Amino acid sequence: MKLRTAKAAILLIAGTCAAIAGFLFREHRVYREAVVASSSITEVKKLSDYSNAVKGTVNDANVYIFDSGVPGGTVVLIGGTHPEEPVANLSAQIFTENVRTLQGKVIVINRINTSASLGTRMGEAYPRFFHVKTSWGEKKWRYGDRVSTPLDSWPDPEVYIHYPSGQNLAYMDIRNVNRTWPGRPDGLLAERTCFAAMELIRKEKADIVMDFHEAELEYAVENTIVVHEEGQSVAAMTSMMLTSQTFDVPIGMEFSPKALHGLSHREIGDHSDAVSYLVEVAEPMLDRIRGITDEELLMSGKDRFVMKAGEHKLLYSPIDENGWPVDKRTARHVTTLMTILQVHNMLTPDKAVILEGIPSYGEMMEKGVGAFFSNPDASPSERVFYD
Repeated sequence: MKLRTAKAAILLIAGTCAAIAGFLFREHRVYREAVVASSSITEVKKLSDYSNAVKGTVNDANVYIFDSGVPGGTVVLIGGTHPEEPVANLSAQIFTENVRTLQGKVIVINRINTSASLGTRMGEAYPRFFHVKTSWGEKKWRYGDRVSTPLDSWPDPEVYIHYPSGQNLAYMDIRNVNRTWPGRPDGLLAERTCFAAMELIRKEKADIVMDFHEAELEYAVENTIVVHEEGQSVAAMTSMMLTSQTFDVPIGMEFSPKALHGLSHREIGDHSDAVSYLVEVAEPMLDRIRGITDEELLMSGKDRFVMKAGEHKLLYSPIDENGWPVDKRTARHVTTLMTILQVHNMLTPDKAVILEGIPSYGEMMEKGVGAFFSNPDASPSERVFYD
């Protein structure tokens, strides 16, 4: 009798735990992120409008288009490639919610790999959501993984052979949107996503593509603009301007390696007329030597274990008691792109992209990024969308 009671109690506890876990998982997976598009929005398309490769999939992302109607260049901004790097999403959405285009066209994808944002990395104890404080309350986003969830992309090959180069990559990189460019229409989800995005870039005749990222401080390519060789002069000037005039921590420049395939800064430039950039900023949340992995670390960028590693010269980025807060990381990304456009406009005035409404580095540092997101409940319904 006692054994039977014990078994029943264990079964009840296990069932309760499974029910709670299932509820939490579903809550994360079905949550929709509100986006209040700028009043300058001219059209919102889907990625599948450019290619049927992603039609009906979770990665059929919203494509926000801001066309000034004045001839000039076209810039495509990509956020959410790696949802465990949330500042990429925030930086893209700063443009979506604030930009006013005076010349040329701006196209924004806030989340290019939605699937990766619908689950977190197993065994890492990541938070499911993160929150940004605003004047009207807290704005909530999903926190995610680096790669698409196996629920949406399965099975992984034993060895991922990149198309079209034939280069061998790690098997899980078949689900990594920054290892599957330029993609193919009949591949797995990440490959199809990149193919559709390449079709967008080609059909819209993009001049510049920016892919926002974050990286652990242990990673050598840190606080850096990685650029296709076609953009080396713009990136070099941007690096010098920001390092000398704006940023307290320098931003460097790296050329995209010609022998490393699948990455946006290489393949977009090789397979379209656009100049491709990728920018990295320091995120202590990703370091293997970090402490408790919670929302506080994600938002503040402060960690005493990462600081200790810095004291032993084990990092590629400085860190002190002020950490790398989300406001600073977002401000660096937004300001880097605005400076790239400034230099681009000087060198190619016939392809200029002139923007207003984007906060400066100083404004974001002073007010916080939350000051630049609108309340969806108090905004015109025709400008509210969900990613």
